[in-house]
Amino acid sequence: MVFRDKELRTPGPVTVAGRQLKRYHIDQPEPRLTPEVERAAYAFLPRLLPPPDGGTPPAGWVVLHRGADTGAYLLAYTWFWDNVVECRIAVAGQPALRCPDDDPAHFVPLDRPGVGCVWELGVLEHERAAWVRHVLAPDLPDLAGYLADSRAEGPVGR
Repeated sequence: MVFRDKELRTPGPVTVAGRQLKRYHIDQPEPRLTPEVERAAYAFLPRLLPPPDGGTPPAGWVVLHRGADTGAYLLAYTWFWDNVVECRIAVAGQPALRCPDDDPAHFVPLDRPGVGCVWELGVLEHERAAWVRHVLAPDLPDLAGYLADSRAEGPVGR
């Protein structure tokens, strides 16, 4: 297997099911994330989001990742209990992960307790530091500052 960086884009925050979420798209030259895959992913996203816990700012981030083969991956990371992150994942087009077909727009919940692959974990590193910087360290949480603090677009993976 040859490792290579992929391209990270940050389309801007979105509010879904009462949560404010930063968005990250991880792509590569071929195959690319298509509008159809994006629409299907964001239509599925509410199924991955737990209700806010009432104390923690209702925020997090979502990663939509187009794999090198037929797969697409949707990861929803949400904060709870002030300083804990939860990850729920849906997959599409990846029969090896029990997808019913190879359609990258047909998302189903992943029934394994994953947290992300090497490309997605680069985003997690940034998000942990941003949460501490804007929500946990200040006297008053700055949710707007957190939502504005995204990992830089460009190569991701190394």
